[in-house]
Amino acid sequence: MRKWLVAGGVIVVLALLGFFGLAPMLVERSMNRVEPVPIRVTPEARALHRRLFIADMHADTLLWNRDLLDRSGRGQVDLPRLEDGHVALQIFSSVTKTPKHQNYDANGADTDNITLLTVAQMQPPRTWTSLLERSLWHAEKLRRSAAASEGRLRLIRGPADLDALLRARAEWTRCFDDACLTGPPVGAMLSVEGLQDLEGAIGNLDRLYAAGFRMAGMAHFFDNDVSGSMHGIAKGGLTPLGRQVIARMEAKGMIVDVAHASHAAVADILRIARRPVVSSHGGVQATCKVNRNLTDDEIRGIARTGGVIGIGYWEAAVCSTRPAAVARAIAHVRDLVGVEHVGLGSDFDGAVTTGFDASQLAGVTQALIDSGFTADEIGKVMGGNVLRLLHAGLAPAVAPRATQP
Repeated sequence: MRKWLVAGGVIVVLALLGFFGLAPMLVERSMNRVEPVPIRVTPEARALHRRLFIADMHADTLLWNRDLLDRSGRGQVDLPRLEDGHVALQIFSSVTKTPKHQNYDANGADTDNITLLTVAQMQPPRTWTSLLERSLWHAEKLRRSAAASEGRLRLIRGPADLDALLRARAEWTRCFDDACLTGPPVGAMLSVEGLQDLEGAIGNLDRLYAAGFRMAGMAHFFDNDVSGSMHGIAKGGLTPLGRQVIARMEAKGMIVDVAHASHAAVADILRIARRPVVSSHGGVQATCKVNRNLTDDEIRGIARTGGVIGIGYWEAAVCSTRPAAVARAIAHVRDLVGVEHVGLGSDFDGAVTTGFDASQLAGVTQALIDSGFTADEIGKVMGGNVLRLLHAGLAPAVAPRATQP
């Protein structure tokens, strides 16, 4: 009998080790894949790439259980690969809930894949039952990484942080390669992918802001109490709570993100927005006819706010995983509304398969050159537009001056 108990105990221990140790790694390895495509980068393109301020508006890396500071053999983003790709600013999103059997067409809000992942990753128990606490944990993970990075990773919370990052990177360009002990610092900013993490209370937006979140999408893959989703059941517009959220975000200096929002919600947001909005990651229907991609009217609406559209790198965003397809989508936005309104939104580590990772972004620069973009246009697309938008949009709104009686 004792032997059976010992054997049973060993089986339980091995099962737990597999669940807590191997399962999260295997899940991520199956979901965030790089299937390499041919990438040719000329010396001229590589030299231009290293002069650019490169910004990516969306990566889901904080969802996964790996050290952001270490080079990993899985996924698509970590600090060493951002440095290799000469990325100046990476916006990291907080994913708090995804439905089982997730798809682009219709998902209910009654199931959640992330709960099991939080347990398997041995996250703090408070994150097992609270979407808000999951986002706050993601913010804590990023703070810890920045604190341990010895200045290589810098948190961005406002215009002053952006200015400091620009100065630090400018100082790096003035030192000789053999005199630079490290590469230029990389900025990191927090975003929310779907405001279901408000848990129905607008006051929780203040908690997210205090934790460092400076951008937020209204919905993710299901309708919530803020907004309809492009992939939800009802696909409705903004709710009354959602309208309050937009106003408070704009007042605080948080960027409104329409990615994943339903067409009705995008229309509502563009109707009431008083500050620039973004579509942080995705594609355009003109070059890739997928329901979640933006219509030309939506592109024009975002541009009218002064906003920026982030183009992704995966199949459903640009109907390919080659840099040339990314350039095609970017060219469409440029030709439709102007080059000032388009940028990069990789969706790296967002359960997507790409043809390259963060270390190989020079391939996008090369594709833009091959498509006839000028160096000035490439500078805007690769990060200049996002830098301009954030510099203005992260400043809290100035209240209108009271009129004298």
